[in-house]
Amino acid sequence: MLTKRLIACFDIIKGRVTKAVQFQDNIDVALAEELACAMYKAHIDELIFYDITASSEKRSIDIETVKKVASHVFIPFTVGGGIKDLNDMYEVLKAGAEKISIDSMAVRNPHIITDGSKAFGSQCIVLSTQVKKTGTTPSGYEVFIDGARVATGMDAVEWIKRGQDLGAGEICLNSIDRDGTLSGYDLELMKLADNAVSVPLIASGGAGKPEHLKEVFENTETHAAIISSMLYSPRLEKNYSVSELKEYLRQNNISIRPVCGEESRCQN
Repeated sequence: MLTKRLIACFDIIKGRVTKAVQFQDNIDVALAEELACAMYKAHIDELIFYDITASSEKRSIDIETVKKVASHVFIPFTVGGGIKDLNDMYEVLKAGAEKISIDSMAVRNPHIITDGSKAFGSQCIVLSTQVKKTGTTPSGYEVFIDGARVATGMDAVEWIKRGQDLGAGEICLNSIDRDGTLSGYDLELMKLADNAVSVPLIASGGAGKPEHLKEVFENTETHAAIISSMLYSPRLEKNYSVSELKEYLRQNNISIRPVCGEESRCQN
């Protein structure tokens, strides 16, 4: 049985983590490097960092914040937002990332997936896709770009199949409809993705309680799940600890990475 992974996702604006509902009404949470340190100490399995306004503002990624976060975590660290070419990828990796997430630019220039895969290995390239159920495509799901502001008319399932063929080693599917709603992952979307691709899948958008993790891991082939709101959303009456979530999953016979009990993480 493959071990499942829990991932904290940081939506970054000017060096700070924010939380939104369906990509609107962002609420400030914390300084990125401080929250990264807290998540690392809590034994999160991985961290994803998105500079969420870089693409819409047509600028490069906030590399200084990437460096600050990377200096505090020693777990797989994925970075995305504003990455336009191989040089941007190289700069992100040099700053401390292990994987590169591409989203809007991959839609505009799909061959950036192949270029990145050839240069750094497919294991480094994560195709991140913002998806909304519009009913206007064969699968019913449509790809959006530029912080989920712009509809592309592209079928989400066909797009991730193409992304895999172009060299993406992992795919993150974020449900715009579920994002920040705490109502659970879009299981229909993840099942469609299961049948379309063979690379590891990350479910994103909608987690609000431990049962949602159980549902997505038991009912789909999802390899990892983003749980940001559950960990630090100011909209939740109760935030969960990583250890609570892992213990719940273990009790429900889901293979999950252990909390090792190390207390010396992230010393300043």
